[in-house]
Amino acid sequence: MPSDEVKVNNASSGSKPQLDVAHAPGVSAEKRREVLGARARALAESRHEEHHEVLSVLAFQVGGERYAVRIEHVDHVLEARGISSLPGAPPHVLGALASRSRVVPVLDLRQLLGLEGGGMSDLGKIVVVEVGEESFGLAAETVEGRKELPKSELSQPPPGPFLYLTPDRLTVLELEQLGGPAGQARE
Repeated sequence: MPSDEVKVNNASSGSKPQLDVAHAPGVSAEKRREVLGARARALAESRHEEHHEVLSVLAFQVGGERYAVRIEHVDHVLEARGISSLPGAPPHVLGALASRSRVVPVLDLRQLLGLEGGGMSDLGKIVVVEVGEESFGLAAETVEGRKELPKSELSQPPPGPFLYLTPDRLTVLELEQLGGPAGQARE
């Protein structure tokens, strides 16, 4: 005999509520909404449990090494063309370029981090970043793209302007410690 009531069955583990199928045809709209709402809450809770914290970065290569910057610092990526030299600038400042109606100094991470590297022809991309009120470019050989790094896999990096190190040797830069264009080359 059909009933107007819906039985919500909870498994012994206390997991997802389920509609008692035997009584489904006679279910009122209000009860159906109640059960579906309970199901939606249970599903939402299970999704939160599976969610792992990640760090979003833009990865690139320079000096034969892999580096990344947190995605919230990245403004845009440009081709490494039109860089004007800046006479009297420190060796780690390659020059400057015009980008989006502003002049952006470009840093050579090879100089800042003591890496091996060739000349300007090896540097094909400029990653323009913003740190506070300051914008500057980081010269890179190639840009790998956006990566989602599980925070559980990140380890402490070696000393320097680094934030994290991944198991596959991707080093996340700490731009605040890098010093920007006015910063001194590190040894």
